[in-house]
Amino acid sequence: MRSPIDSYLADLHADLLGLSSGAPYQGIPAMKDADNTKFAIAMATVDGHVYQVGDAELEFSIQSISKPFSYALALDDIGLDAVDEKLDVEPSGDAFNEISLSRDTGRPANAMINAGAIATISLIRDADAPRFERILAHYSAAAGRQLELSDSIYASEALTGHRNRALAYLLRSFDIIETDPTPVLEDYFRACSVMVNARDLALMAATLANGGTQPATGVQVMGKEAVQRTLSVMTTCGMYDDAGAWISAVGLPAKSGVGGGLIAVLPGQLGLAIYSPALDPHGSSVRGVAASERISADMGLHFVRAARLGRSAIRENYDITRLPSHIRHSEAATKLLAQYGERARIIELAGDLLFAGTESMVREVSELDACVELVVLDLRRVDEVDKIAVQMIHQLQRELAAESRTLALVQEIPFEPLASLRSFPSRNDAVEWAQATLLARHGTADMVPETVAVRDFAALAPLDGADIALLESLMEESRIEDGRIIRRPGEEFGGVYFILGGKVATSTLQGGRAVRQATLSAGMTFGEIALGGEGEQTTRVTAVGRAHLKVLSAASIARLETENPGAALRFWKAIARDAYTRVEENIKDSSYPLH
Repeated sequence: MRSPIDSYLADLHADLLGLSSGAPYQGIPAMKDADNTKFAIAMATVDGHVYQVGDAELEFSIQSISKPFSYALALDDIGLDAVDEKLDVEPSGDAFNEISLSRDTGRPANAMINAGAIATISLIRDADAPRFERILAHYSAAAGRQLELSDSIYASEALTGHRNRALAYLLRSFDIIETDPTPVLEDYFRACSVMVNARDLALMAATLANGGTQPATGVQVMGKEAVQRTLSVMTTCGMYDDAGAWISAVGLPAKSGVGGGLIAVLPGQLGLAIYSPALDPHGSSVRGVAASERISADMGLHFVRAARLGRSAIRENYDITRLPSHIRHSEAATKLLAQYGERARIIELAGDLLFAGTESMVREVSELDACVELVVLDLRRVDEVDKIAVQMIHQLQRELAAESRTLALVQEIPFEPLASLRSFPSRNDAVEWAQATLLARHGTADMVPETVAVRDFAALAPLDGADIALLESLMEESRIEDGRIIRRPGEEFGGVYFILGGKVATSTLQGGRAVRQATLSAGMTFGEIALGGEGEQTTRVTAVGRAHLKVLSAASIARLETENPGAALRFWKAIARDAYTRVEENIKDSSYPLH
């Protein structure tokens, strides 16, 4: 089944494709004619799952999105103190190519502007391997695949990068760069000319979100201290002179590039990447900014909102054969449910359904086997349901319905925005519904009969016709209105009740409220547990709808024992065998009711 997150991104992509403002970057000849119709969105979670739409495999140059990854490499190479001697961490408030150097020390304002990025390259070690080889290997490790340099873009950068050359020599004059600035500048141009696609960038951003560990490969690409510093500087400086508006509207550490790429990071949860070459006056992708604002708002990603560590909300995922309902079924129905029970699955959720929890839930449902017809989301242990969760659950319901599948919820206290969906107050109620649905779809009418004659009760199957006729002649018939209590806890044995039609529910009192234990339907019995005469009723039994009963009362059983002890003994054996069979079938369920 298509994930609702894929559907959301597809709709967003189609909506924003109509944005026509902006133009490709004109400062590098090899990039000025980029195709404005190209547009991609990719999201990678911290466990390596990637959602993508549009031209997500189309390669373009990384440009300034290289800066945070170079900065992290330098921090890992020589440490925070040594880097801080050369680079400040303050927002410049200027465009990406402004000078923004300290008047006294010549330190660049931060590592995200060009001057700071050139200085960063000079701090990366090159004793064990050529510096750019290490840079390319570092970027590739974060992307999870081998990236390549574009010779044509590098040549174009080197041909037109006069301002960057001036910055490099100015940095050398302050001893921020302590060696010949030309090789440093060449490696800076090369770093900006590495080719990536939106999927690569999403995984690189997710590597930052994952504390420096590449989500798909598990390789520790960066140290946690370097990641913390890098994300901090991205938060305040990554979007240059648009940083304030960005952090207010989107609320994520981010970095844009004049190649048309943009990344954003939600620590602990995901990396977001967008590609579209038309740029705004700040040098950021027009569609990239618009898409980021929409995704952050719709999915609740702003760091003020989504500050908790992302984790799966999945507690358990199992089919209904593992924990059947308390309904007693016929032998044929039981066999059918054993065969088809895997087609109804219960997914227990826990914690918060913010973005990370919602994403894990959506993915779990979307990846269910195609044979699964019924999906039950158990929300009883969920603490908070964010608007993205509401949106995605409704979308799941629509996607499942389109495939003739059904979604249901378990909510002890219904959450108002989900009130329109099929919902049950307990898991047992949901399983009862799932069993009845499977029986109706795959069984025959006699598996869940509306009425059953006494002679057809499974409990009396060992008896011959004469014994059954004798028992029925001693029974009293009654019709019980909906909601009427038939038996109460503590009452002495009142007989064995045979349900000819309708249903009854057994319940116990827990914490001052009645908790349903079992639902019994036509062809089933209750009351027999206290058959010994000295026992007591242990549950409350209530009619569910109008119930049609026959009861073999305690007095009638006593009469049978006196007048026909052989028939009484055979009756006792049949009832005992039936009770034992039911206990054995429900042994996995510790809450099996004694009624």
